[in-house]
Amino acid sequence: MKMTGAQIICESLIKEGVEVIFGILGGVILPLYDTLPQYPQLRHILVRHEQGAAHAAEGYARATGKVGVCFATSGPGATNLVTGIADACLDSVPIVAITGQVIKPLIGKDAFQEIDITGITLPITKHNYLSLDTAGLGETIKEAFFLARTGRPGPVLIDLPKDVQLNQADFSYPEKLKLPGYKPTLKGHPSQIKKAAKLISEANQPVILAGRGVIISGAYKELKCLAETVQIPVVTTLLGISCFPESHVLSYGWLGMHGMAYANMAVDAADLIIAIGMRFDDRATGRVSGFAPNAKVIHIDIDPAEIGKNVRVDVPIVGDVKSVLSELNKLINIKENIEWIYQLDQWRKEHPSIMIRDCDEILPQYVVRQIYEKTSGDAIIVTGVGQNQMWAAQHYFFDKPNSLITSGGLGTMGFELPASMGAKVGCPNETVWCIAGDGGFQMTIQELATIAKENIAVKIAILNNGFLGMVRQWQDLFYEKRYVATPLNCPDFVKIAEAYCIPGVTVKQKRDVGPAIEKAMNEHGPYLVNFMVEPEENVYPMVPPGASLAEVMEEPKKGVSKWQQQNTL
Repeated sequence: MKMTGAQIICESLIKEGVEVIFGILGGVILPLYDTLPQYPQLRHILVRHEQGAAHAAEGYARATGKVGVCFATSGPGATNLVTGIADACLDSVPIVAITGQVIKPLIGKDAFQEIDITGITLPITKHNYLSLDTAGLGETIKEAFFLARTGRPGPVLIDLPKDVQLNQADFSYPEKLKLPGYKPTLKGHPSQIKKAAKLISEANQPVILAGRGVIISGAYKELKCLAETVQIPVVTTLLGISCFPESHVLSYGWLGMHGMAYANMAVDAADLIIAIGMRFDDRATGRVSGFAPNAKVIHIDIDPAEIGKNVRVDVPIVGDVKSVLSELNKLINIKENIEWIYQLDQWRKEHPSIMIRDCDEILPQYVVRQIYEKTSGDAIIVTGVGQNQMWAAQHYFFDKPNSLITSGGLGTMGFELPASMGAKVGCPNETVWCIAGDGGFQMTIQELATIAKENIAVKIAILNNGFLGMVRQWQDLFYEKRYVATPLNCPDFVKIAEAYCIPGVTVKQKRDVGPAIEKAMNEHGPYLVNFMVEPEENVYPMVPPGASLAEVMEEPKKGVSKWQQQNTL
């Protein structure tokens, strides 16, 4: 049966199980949009900026485990997707971006809104296509989704000239794909797994470093089995948060620049590091030459390019985390590391990184802790980047698997609002809290219009300190408090929300924090709370740039009249 290219695309998306698309139309993608009403099973959400479409697709993909989809037109529409595509690339998020392109005869002629988007995105996509053949669109779509979700997941872009969308061809959707050059290694090499088991049995001070790969592969049970059988402390990366329950006796928080002091100390003193589904990012390792100086390293990852890239590895294992851990768990024996666990517990008591001082002002940490208390830990938390991200990661306790969605590798301010929108669309029965800074929130604030139009019940907490807070903190600590370009003149966020018909409240008193959160959660639709927090509060602990994990800076206690342990776990 003959169909237009646009119809072939829609039919193919349905076969791939696509339910929702985030996008904005334009001239050269009009044929595809004109076809959408023929396919009511494809829900299209009109965002207000293409960056919002990409981040919403990311949030949807991260929350559901499915492939997120976004549309944009050519030229600026396509380039506006680039930040979200790069974010998805660095954080291994499966999305498929479909962009319109000028008609084939005009390609390379600098036509109106023509841009080489495949060239631009070549370094930040897992693969991309300039589709010139209408008859091959079905195969292209199937390949794109297969590549996006298998192996190490990532973004794939398909660029569609307008005439390819309009032309007709027989529709055929292949049952099988022929990709001879693409063979992800899923099963770890048996001899390497045996070597890893031997090192684990010999270690006296082992530490598991668990990353987002555990979440992607769904290896929650396998990780827990390994940790409990051998009594190994578990430390996560920022993106690995929620891969292991933080109330577990073997959980020691997350490591790195703003990770727990005792987690960094554990890694520094370890004699064995078992790195699982993580890539030794510089924010996690600190100065590489000083990272885990006394430890041998086992590194399990599905992407061979990540092994040995940043940190020397003694036992490399390429494979899917769930598969490798399943085999590894067959070879390990019950063991107790009583003295090592006791030492870590002592460090946790002596270096309490998640204490909140008692004061009359609204501390941002207190707001996050109150959100945790009022949700009982049963929520998806979506953050931007900066201090709001660090406080959310530190002071919300994540027992629920895959419950923190944040921008890691690219560190994208403005990620939070559209990503929370995508997460809520993908998981409509979950409570979704967007924790934003006043700076990042203004970068994608226009998506309030999308949230209002679609009645997406995201709860928004703005930690409003009147600064680009994380950069101000660096200016405070390393640039003699020269606050250049960091103070913000913020609008009245509640009035802006109300202009979009979203209710909200500004909170200026500590006693009103909890009731405002409860009010937000009792609303059936979206709700915004603007928390006026302490302006110059800093995030601690902190590993200074260029320092090792052992050189972690803890919160100064000088002048603090009283400290109160707020850890309820």
